[in-house]
Amino acid sequence: MAEQPSTTAWRRSVKLPSERGSSRLVTDDLLEQLGQHGWPPDDIFAIHLAAEEALVNAVVHGNRLDPKKSVHVECEVSPDFVRLEVTDEGAGFDPGSVPDCTLEERLEAPSGRGVMLMRSFMTRISYNAKGNSVVLEKRRGDKPAEG
Repeated sequence: MAEQPSTTAWRRSVKLPSERGSSRLVTDDLLEQLGQHGWPPDDIFAIHLAAEEALVNAVVHGNRLDPKKSVHVECEVSPDFVRLEVTDEGAGFDPGSVPDCTLEERLEAPSGRGVMLMRSFMTRISYNAKGNSVVLEKRRGDKPAEG
């Protein structure tokens, strides 16, 4: 008999060290919960990619791999809704200043792809005023924020 998706939300709050690879401390559980809550494989892939980008950006660009800083992550997964909030201890940035990586002159540039991917895969993406915290949300069946 197939396992029925849970109707209650799973929540987790975790503090990650500012080191490469620390995102797995969140993404492994997140992927497991997405499966247990019945999310389809295409959505699981999209959410995983967006979450990984947000976490790596916080560790590498926000906290600049500073071992004295950490990244705070709040996760929520239910059968119809996913929310991930990632907050670093960095100076923040202006998301509006990130250049469009799809422009011809930017195709070879290494920056801006993570923000574009998050916008492409999630229903809603928002930043706090300082620019050091991002909220990614996805509702089952909704179209991405941009894309």
